[in-house]
Amino acid sequence: MAPSSGSTYPVRALALFAVLVAVVYGLVFLTGDKSPTPKLGIDLQGGTRVTLTARTPDGSAPSQDSLRQAQQIIETRVNGLGVSGSEVVIDGDNLVITVPGDDSSQARTLGQTARLYIRPVLTTQAPTAAGQAPTATDPSAQVPATGDPTAPAAQNPAAPPAQDPAATVPQNRPFPAQDPTAPADPTSTEPAPADGQDAGTEPGDAPAESTAGETADAIASAKALRQSTDPSIQQQAMATIDCSAPDPLQGNDDPALPLVTCSSDGTAVYVLEPSIIDGQQIADASSQFDTQQSRNVVSLSFDTGGGDTWAQFTSSNIGKQAAFTLDSKVVSAPVIQGATPSGSATQITGNFTADSARELANTLKYGSLPLSFAASEAETVSATLGLASLQAGLIAGGIGFALVLLYCLLYYRMLGILTALSLALSLVAIYGILVLLGRWIDFTLDLAGIAGIIIGIGMTADSFVVFFERIKDEMREGRSFRSAVPRGWSRARRTILSGNAVSFIAAAVLYALAVGQVRGFAFTLGLSTLLDIIVVILVTWPLVNIASRTDFWSKPSVNGLGAVAEIARARKRAASAKLATTSKEA
Repeated sequence: MAPSSGSTYPVRALALFAVLVAVVYGLVFLTGDKSPTPKLGIDLQGGTRVTLTARTPDGSAPSQDSLRQAQQIIETRVNGLGVSGSEVVIDGDNLVITVPGDDSSQARTLGQTARLYIRPVLTTQAPTAAGQAPTATDPSAQVPATGDPTAPAAQNPAAPPAQDPAATVPQNRPFPAQDPTAPADPTSTEPAPADGQDAGTEPGDAPAESTAGETADAIASAKALRQSTDPSIQQQAMATIDCSAPDPLQGNDDPALPLVTCSSDGTAVYVLEPSIIDGQQIADASSQFDTQQSRNVVSLSFDTGGGDTWAQFTSSNIGKQAAFTLDSKVVSAPVIQGATPSGSATQITGNFTADSARELANTLKYGSLPLSFAASEAETVSATLGLASLQAGLIAGGIGFALVLLYCLLYYRMLGILTALSLALSLVAIYGILVLLGRWIDFTLDLAGIAGIIIGIGMTADSFVVFFERIKDEMREGRSFRSAVPRGWSRARRTILSGNAVSFIAAAVLYALAVGQVRGFAFTLGLSTLLDIIVVILVTWPLVNIASRTDFWSKPSVNGLGAVAEIARARKRAASAKLATTSKEA
């Protein structure tokens, strides 16, 4: 990095840094929402706290292992969205998710059960009013789920022939209790819902006085109705299903049994075969905009087992539908247009917006939760305490920054001004980058992140000290300020890079192992460390190099190096005297 005499490197380095800062702030003010304010964390701007109540099929208390596993999966989803500053904690049998901002939808999305299964479609129809005979309909064609986005959509084929009821037992969706005046089905041995029990009531939406036992009874009753071996019960379920009613089996359907269910938008009712692939076999998921179909899609790739299963299914079921069910609802039922080779990606299509497609891809990518949850409450978190702490921290940081600059001015004289200028430019660059990260990866700045920035800025000041002390060492050996600067930089550069490398590795390890606010601290510490290297190389070293070539900055009274120069002269005189004495003795 040290240039030869007369090099134009210092000017070019400063020009490069100016261009980088200009690009950063050009992106800040000319792209996105153009707001020059970074996103703030929970402790600085407040947020929304959503409490998720765990529920099990038998109504028993969830195990702590299941809760911890669910907590880890949700935290992974948070990290998949970026360093968002969200918090996920276990509170008894609940999970509490806190997300910055006043929009609770993101917190609810993070906690969705997202139990995904791929089921072959037996038949489909439009939802009908209770008591009416089901009427088969031709659902709209879907984008092919074959990995071939250019294939044309096909009309829905005739539903495959019904299977032997003995081979596949239908798992019916909840439907209103039968008319008590209607004759009972003599072939059905399934129990009717308990008196006063609405089979379509969501456990999470039950009145406050509902007990775990009542919830368990509702789930058990619904499951019993859905496991009837009588085909007439399956047809009755299709005819009477209420797609607008909450589903007590949301995320709790048995994948080994057929399922009568609604589409997520309530426009169709499906009879589905048992699952052929579950969400745990998804290797990756991503959202994208299909320009040829002009719609948002979610692209899926499977692990080896899932990919082989999907390849076999698509090759033998061309022209038939496969339903992607998420939490017992059909989110897409595309028509198979062709065989998908093993290892190739497939797509989920539907009425997705860009945000909903991204959220679904993120949820599916990081796995299903081991428990089903109901959002029991959402509340706003105040930022008063955080803002007070921020104000106190900024005052303390300002005092510390002023003391550092005062020390540099007293000890290094005018070189302290170069220190102040370098630190200011470092803060300017960090601020612009934080604004952009808030837009691009939803990074939110909290108190822990501010602490990481302050420590990183302190490390930048340490780099200046190392550089200046190496200059002093060179001058003690008798060199002038002008010749000591490039040689001092050559010696200081390795020390600065080594120190920052150790700090960056520590920040990276902490980021990989930590969660929550500690992760934000590690992120800003690593970012500040990288910027320290950039500022020292592109700003501090060029400024000092330029200063060493001017008569004003070379004055000992200005650069504060007069005492060091005097030591060098004293050593030179002592060496000369010793040499003269040795010559006389000789």
